[in-house]
Amino acid sequence: MENISFRVAEIEISYRPAFKVAERPQITSSKQAYRILLGKWDDGRLELLEEFKVILLNRQGRVLGIVNISQGSFSEVMVDPKVIFAVALKACASALIMVHNHPSGELRPSETDIRMTRNLINGGNILNIEIHDHLIVSRYGYYSFADEGLI
Repeated sequence: MENISFRVAEIEISYRPAFKVAERPQITSSKQAYRILLGKWDDGRLELLEEFKVILLNRQGRVLGIVNISQGSFSEVMVDPKVIFAVALKACASALIMVHNHPSGELRPSETDIRMTRNLINGGNILNIEIHDHLIVSRYGYYSFADEGLI
């Protein structure tokens, strides 16, 4: 018999929050989410490149963290649902708020934005991770899918 040796990677899952739960902001509105997120966005890229971020939330709506998911071009950003949900699962998030910017300043969602949001809601339902909102942001304001009844 042949002695075959396999090399496999060890996978470790960890999440080390730096703040107590009571110190984390609690998001109860799209306006709060917008304010928190805008403070964490690189101001020099807001009107330059599309970026996609996720705010991870616990069951009480407290922020576990903000994750940069991807960065795109002037007019689009590719989003891989596997990355979003892998990060949410690793942080034991119960919910999330998706956010991306439109460098043009146009806040209305495209058909692609709407379709992607629906797909991610369906994925979240399977994993028991609620999508609270999807915000499209610019320096001058935001569009909330939840406020507009799309979630």
